[in-house]
Order: sequence, then structure tokens, then C-alpha cells
Amino acid sequence: MTTPPPPRRRRLVGLSSKMYFSLSQTESYTADVLARLAALPPALLADTDVFILPDFLTVAATAARIAANGLPVWSGAQDCHWEDRGSFTGEVSPAVLRDVGARIVAVGHAERRRLFAEDDAVVAKKAAAASRNGMVPLVCVGEETEGDVGVAVAECRTQVEAVVGALADDAELVLAYEPVWAIGASQPAGDAHVLGVVAGLRELDCVKNRKGTTRVVYGGSAGPGLYERLKTGLDGLFLGRFAHDPERFVQTVKEVAEA
Repeated sequence: MTTPPPPRRRRLVGLSSKMYFSLSQTESYTADVLARLAALPPALLADTDVFILPDFLTVAATAARIAANGLPVWSGAQDCHWEDRGSFTGEVSPAVLRDVGARIVAVGHAERRRLFAEDDAVVAKKAAAASRNGMVPLVCVGEETEGDVGVAVAECRTQVEAVVGALADDAELVLAYEPVWAIGASQPAGDAHVLGVVAGLRELDCVKNRKGTTRVVYGGSAGPGLYERLKTGLDGLFLGRFAHDPERFVQTVKEVAEA
């Protein structure tokens, strides 16, 4: 008797604006994207979560605009602190992010690790903070240098284990596989490499034995056309600068939703 395939996880696709947009650009970008999404058949996004991660100053406004449009889109944040409150000058509380409407928080991006010396322990604490405040932690993992699949999985393993160990077993988690050497490159990592690493991540004991949903997306120079080639192994895409064009972003959303 043939074993049926596992149920399809909900797709996930979204972007980070990083620190590229001005206030007016964030407002116009969000309005443009929402208008384009509203023009799509409602059923298209029935099984797909779409998210936008603006800068901290516009998380609340973005969440409010999304709520006013009534679309199934999440507003989120590009980072958060690991404590809900306290003497942490200049930091942003995950509790406040949830209060203003954030649904998802990215942590552990390679730029945070490189520029601000964040390590696996810090990333794990931030992921736990997002989760306990009712937001989905989107945890970026990836190897530093280009190499074979086995080496990449081994390097990512320590990153993943730290995060999973900090979360409740039934908590929702998104792993964004972003090979550091492919971030900002003109081309993403090769299809076989991405699918091989993602398969390896799913087979980690700490991942496959979890009770909570764990989705895995790809985020290294991702854009239109990529997901069609990777859909057998990925649950979605985490986009950067390529998606700062609203038309390209919505084109990619459609591609993921239709897969």
C-alpha cells in the first residue's frame, strides 16, 4: 500500500524593507502592494500567508493600513529585543510590537550577526521572546561560505538547535534558509544545493520531532521564477531588495500561492 504524501503546509511569502525606504516610500509601497493583492481572486491566498516587515517606525502604521484593508496579510518586524521591558535603551520590546499589530518577527539575519555580533544564544532568546508574545519567529539560518550540502547542514544545525531549544515544543516556527554567501548576490544558490540543505534541516531530530509547525523558506537573492523550481522542498520565500518593486513582489506572491 502506497503511503500518502504528508499534508501541504501553508505557504509563506514576504519581504523585509531593511533600511531602504523613507516614511513616504513605506506608505506608498504598502498601499501599492495591498491594492495589487486586493485585485487577486480571494481564493488565491486562502492557503498562503503574506507578510511585510517594514522598519520599526512604520510597523504600527503598516499594521493599521493592512487591518483597514481587511486582507490576509501580516505586518511584522525585522528584529526585537529578548526582554519585554526593562533598562534596554534604544531597544524595541516584543510585547509592544505585538500590541501595535505585529504578527511575525525576523531574528538572526546575517547582517545582525555580522554588524551587531549576535550569536546563536541571542538569536534563540529573541525567537523565544517573539513566540511568547504571540508572534511567529522567522529565524534566519545559513552557512558562511559556499560549499557542499553536508557542511552547510552541519553549520546550520547549531543555529537551529539553539532556537528550537528555546521555544515551546508546540510553538510555530519559520526557518529562513539564507546562505550568507548568497545574500545580495545577483543569483540565488543552486537549486540542488537549496533543496539538499532544506531537506537536511527538516531531518534534524530537533525539527522533525517537534509538535509545533515548522515551515522552511528560502531567502538568498530570491525572486520571481525561483519558487516554481524549488516548490517540492520549500514552504515559501523570504524576499529582500528584489521585492522592493511592488509588481515583482506580488508576482512572486502569486507564484508561491499557485504552486
